[in-house]
Amino acid sequence: MDDLFKVGQNIMYATQGAGIITGIEEREFSGKIHRYYVIGMVINRMQLLIPVDKMVDAPIRSITHIKALRSILHAFTHGQSDQIISWKERYNKNTNKIKTGDLKDCVEVVRDLTRMRAEKKLNTSEKDMLAQAQKIMMSELNLIKGITPEQLESFY
Repeated sequence: MDDLFKVGQNIMYATQGAGIITGIEEREFSGKIHRYYVIGMVINRMQLLIPVDKMVDAPIRSITHIKALRSILHAFTHGQSDQIISWKERYNKNTNKIKTGDLKDCVEVVRDLTRMRAEKKLNTSEKDMLAQAQKIMMSELNLIKGITPEQLESFY
């Protein structure tokens, strides 16, 4: 059976941030041997074990390629924010964006909440969401091969 990911590969786990496949292990569970990806997470230095046969359904993907960075940076600096929706709608929309695991969606959450914070005080839930989205975004950006310090700086 071919593995979806390789040891040493950088990956993105939608709600957890970036990580690195550090190994593939076999463990016994309920009398059967199962294979697991061992993932070292960047943000909180925890280690995850994900069954190899469940990886296709897991919210995990390869790190965004440098070629996609230009459009993501453009969305971050020039994209339009939805400002006429209620707090609850905005919170749900942003939660769903983070759950997609897509870097562009996460960047949009950071952009929109940062803009709102500049205009008015964010409530506690949105402050927490902004902090988490920033951690997730930066964990992936730091692992993109070929990103320049200037490009990285533009996301701060």
